[in-house]
Amino acid sequence: MGLIFAKLWSFFCNQEHKVIIVGLDNAGKTTILYQFLMNEVVHTSPTIGSNVEEIVVKNTHFLMWDIGGQESLRSSWNTYYSNTEFIIFVVDSIDRERLSITKEELYRMLAHEDLRKAAVLIFANKQDMKGCMTAAEISKYLTLSSIKDHPWHIQSCCALTGEGLCQGLEWMTSRIGIR
Repeated sequence: MGLIFAKLWSFFCNQEHKVIIVGLDNAGKTTILYQFLMNEVVHTSPTIGSNVEEIVVKNTHFLMWDIGGQESLRSSWNTYYSNTEFIIFVVDSIDRERLSITKEELYRMLAHEDLRKAAVLIFANKQDMKGCMTAAEISKYLTLSSIKDHPWHIQSCCALTGEGLCQGLEWMTSRIGIR
């Protein structure tokens, strides 16, 4: 009996969870991905296409797809949506000029049928920069409180130092099995 329980436990605990990391170009998506993977800053260049890495947190496996955010690439984001359980949406907290575009892209994604069951983690990145918007300001501008059909959480962070990233991952791991 114990062997059967152990096998079932192993099967469910080692399940892989698909995550897409999206946001406008220069928001810090790739830096966040490699902070998760190596806990260090790596030199990055604009992502053309995607980067994919497996991140393991407390025996929970996340397959993370970092998708390029340039305007020419955003129309192809939907090719990554199938079987996505979590969306990490990275917002550049100093880029006030493109916040309306950020909002449009977020709501376009949330309306897609393939993402109807996905939970959303919004990282308000670059909190180390002078004059940045707070997570509360970004939440208000993006009208996150109007999102009723997706669990969501906004987390302040700094991809360069890793500050706030663990709290975001903890929120994601707490969501497993709830949907």
